[in-house]
Amino acid sequence: MHDRILIVDDDPNIREVLTVLLSSEGFDVDEAENGKLAVEKVYSDESIDLIVLDIMMPEMDGVEVCAKVRQKSQVPILFLTAKSQDQDKVEAYTNGGDDFLVKPFSQTELLMKIKSLIRRHNEYDKVEVMAKADDNKEVLAENVVVDVRTRSVRKDDTRINLTDKEFDILRYFMDHKGDIVQNKDLYESVWGEKYLPSAGNTIMVHVLNLRKKLEDDINKPKIIKTVWGKGYRIE
Repeated sequence: MHDRILIVDDDPNIREVLTVLLSSEGFDVDEAENGKLAVEKVYSDESIDLIVLDIMMPEMDGVEVCAKVRQKSQVPILFLTAKSQDQDKVEAYTNGGDDFLVKPFSQTELLMKIKSLIRRHNEYDKVEVMAKADDNKEVLAENVVVDVRTRSVRKDDTRINLTDKEFDILRYFMDHKGDIVQNKDLYESVWGEKYLPSAGNTIMVHVLNLRKKLEDDINKPKIIKTVWGKGYRIE
């Protein structure tokens, strides 16, 4: 069974190019020409393994689509867009996007990102089904428990939905518990790309999202603490 990718773009030429490219790589490809149709497909079809999502679309833009998808699914979302400003990336990540690629794009880089996102997502799903032992769980706070094997988090015995990227960041913090984690090390380890100063905004947004989901009081974080001028730390 081939991995399924949903391409969401109002430009039929982009959809055609991506369909041909991804089909030639063995993926099953579905298309949506607008955000409303994309949301309907995700809500009715649980077999979608990844979404390639444009930002600039009429009626419902990609950021809004992403936010609605996240209410239903944690399927990886790769934003493919002509918008390259830092604020655009911040909005994309804030609403649950996993990665970002700017048009015009390299086909090689696109395929690399897609295969990486799908591989991680599929591997984590398999692990979650197989996981049993409690010794993979770590208590971050009295009411927050992380299971590193299933990549799941529970707060007050309720499951917290983290994106793959958010869990990767949390796991990196946990692996470096007690240490000050600097932006450069975090970004290059989790994103796998060379760190540039502008990436600091991306990290800040993801950490903020994690705090909103994990902390009892986001203004007084007890789990992920900021070490001013240096980085972040989990005690």
